[in-house]
Amino acid sequence: MTMKNYHIGLTGSMGSGKSTVAKILMQKGVPVYFADDSAKRLMIENMELMDAITSEFGEGVYMNGVLQRAELAKRAFSSSEATARINALVHPAVHDDFVRWHQKQKAVYVIREAAILFESGTYENCDSIILVEASLDNRVQRVKSRSKLNEEQIKQRMSHQMPQAKKRSMLTEKDYIIENDQSLMDLNKQVDFLHESLLNRFSR
Repeated sequence: MTMKNYHIGLTGSMGSGKSTVAKILMQKGVPVYFADDSAKRLMIENMELMDAITSEFGEGVYMNGVLQRAELAKRAFSSSEATARINALVHPAVHDDFVRWHQKQKAVYVIREAAILFESGTYENCDSIILVEASLDNRVQRVKSRSKLNEEQIKQRMSHQMPQAKKRSMLTEKDYIIENDQSLMDLNKQVDFLHESLLNRFSR
């Protein structure tokens, strides 16, 4: 009988620091699947998905097999209806890819890091969820420091995401919250405690 690797979802609003939490867990030997990176990879590797995107959004999205990201973004994010259509194509492909990846892992638990864990419905497949939270000011400053976006552009993008409070309201007693408003040392301490808690919980 193979040991079950528990599936932990890791999410948080833009600039919350979920990727930092993922990297700390990776340093502890926890396998991490980055859903957003995998979606980008599958859109240029998975022929079935590429054909479906071309059929849905028309010629010119791929030129000689190369994804024209700006053109796809223009067509796929022009409306909430168009965004729902691209997500309906990409999410199942990412899910299948995750399942294949998950089956190869040997750790007590694995992390699936995804920005839209709740919006995509993926949270329903998780054994537990880690929600990383931070104040709006801190989130804006973090995004500002790593991108060319100004404050107004950042807040506009954030306004399209599910509010942090709504995500918190969807958690249950089996889930975890990390507050990322202090130092990196403080964050490391929280992640250390969380990692030990997960090992204790799922190693039985």
